[in-house]
Amino acid sequence: MQFILWSNKVIAQIPLVACGTINHIEHFNSKYISAHTIDVWLPQNYNHKRNYPVLYLHDGRSIFDSTLVGERQEWKVDETIARLVSENKIRDCIVVAIWNDPTYRFSEYFPQRPFETLADSIQNNIYSTAKYNNLRLFNSRIYSDNYLLFITQELKPYIDSAYSTKGNRRNTFIAGSSLGGMISLYAICEYPKIFGGVACLSTHWPGIFTLVDNPFPKTMLDYLQTHLPKRKHKFYFDFGGKGIDTTYKTFQKMVDEIGKLKNYTAKNWLTLEFPDADHSIRAWKKRIEFPLEFLLKK
Repeated sequence: MQFILWSNKVIAQIPLVACGTINHIEHFNSKYISAHTIDVWLPQNYNHKRNYPVLYLHDGRSIFDSTLVGERQEWKVDETIARLVSENKIRDCIVVAIWNDPTYRFSEYFPQRPFETLADSIQNNIYSTAKYNNLRLFNSRIYSDNYLLFITQELKPYIDSAYSTKGNRRNTFIAGSSLGGMISLYAICEYPKIFGGVACLSTHWPGIFTLVDNPFPKTMLDYLQTHLPKRKHKFYFDFGGKGIDTTYKTFQKMVDEIGKLKNYTAKNWLTLEFPDADHSIRAWKKRIEFPLEFLLKK
């Protein structure tokens, strides 16, 4: 079910949640990127006299309400957080779900600095040839640096001023799946003083949808070797064993090795494999409790 509100001839799709409350911002304006829809989820017993950690999630349309998503699936983040809190496994938190712009999702989520280390001819070739189901992936040049400026310089300050948050690094987390996992990883590498932990589900290491003559994975690995923050942070990764997730295991092992070289241990670095899981919201819903427990453990 969803509410449909008419405002300035625009339909607002407000998610219904089973637990807690949603504050829906249909157009959060930015000087860095186009306006995005934001859903701020507050826990059931939200109290402005308390301060809460904050989890920022990408692809926000699919986080809370399955009726807003074409495949009628959702992450069930509100239900899972409420259950884990009731079981005394995690701390209550605020969730900020950032809706994507379907037209420019790849341009916003693709790590910009690693990509721009490639030769101009290689960049242009990727821009012109990268497709999925015969549709171009990039409808503009990559501007994920501006997307992260939007989150860190505009959205986060607003959240910290409007809500009772623990705004420090240790209590600020960012997460996503697929390319949303990639931009989350990029965010903590670019802004290690802002984000204290990250969860990357089914991280789309190839970046595009081919491994043939694809220079990006190596470029991203090189970037991580020099930009992965020191081990004061928490890193969660996972991948499935079906569909496109089968291409991730090799790259994930390489990333894990980089983590070891940076002296990360099981206390702050966790990689899980789910052999029966594919690349879908349904699969991520079934395991969202693992990154939540890892990042928000009491």
